Amino acid sequence: MARRPMEPFLWLLFSAGGVLSALLIPALLLLFGLAFPLGWVSPPDHAHLSAVLGQPVTRVVLLGLCVLALFHWAHRFRYTLYDGLQLKHLGRPINLFCYGAALAGSAVASYLLLAAW
Repeated sequence: MARRPMEPFLWLLFSAGGVLSALLIPALLLLFGLAFPLGWVSPPDHAHLSAVLGQPVTRVVLLGLCVLALFHWAHRFRYTLYDGLQLKHLGRPINLFCYGAALAGSAVASYLLLAAW
């Protein structure tokens, strides 16, 4: 049997991470970076945020956001090094660095979001 390339799966992670990051991260930054600190919107109290973060669905959504954003970064950075800097001769180390960093960051995010609660 012919070996199937991983490229379509990596492009899927890239596009899913880009879409999810483009939708959720600006909203979270607007709320927690500007609206709550500047008093535009009354911030939720600590008990309410703790209750929301205590829900398994919230933790899974945040984990998905972190993992997909990391793989989006890895794929974009890989192709920046390949095409932008013309480092195609270093393909294997670049792949190991980019996707290894995304996997390590995903493991840290998984530990912090799922095991710490």
